[in-house]
Amino acid sequence: MSEFEKRTHEVLEESAARLDGRTRSRLTQARHAALSQLEKPARSWWRSYVPAGAAAAAAVLAVLVYTGQPGVKPPAQGAAAVEDLEILADGDAPDFAEDGDDVEFYEWAAGEMDT
Repeated sequence: MSEFEKRTHEVLEESAARLDGRTRSRLTQARHAALSQLEKPARSWWRSYVPAGAAAAAAVLAVLVYTGQPGVKPPAQGAAAVEDLEILADGDAPDFAEDGDDVEFYEWAAGEMDT
C-alpha cells in the first residue's frame, strides 16, 4: 500500500470508531440489505426483449402504412390532383352548404361522381 492509501485507511477507521452503536447497526443492516439484492435476479429475461420487440413492431407498422394495403387505389396523380388542389385552395369559390341549403343533394351528387 502507498502512503496515501495507508493514511486514508487510518482516517476511515478512526471515523468509523467514533460512530455510536445505533448508527453502526443501521449501516450494517443497510449493507446486508444491499448485498441481498445482488443475490436476486434483477428481472426476468423476457423483459430485456420488450424494447426490441416494440421497435420491431413499430418498424413493421411503418412499412405496412408506407407500402399501403392491397386493393386501395393510390391517390390521384398528375393534372387531376392539381385541379383538385386548385379547387380546394380557391378562396373565391362559393360555399355550397350555407344557411340550410340542400346538403343531401350535394352528398348525393358527390356519391354519383364516385360511381
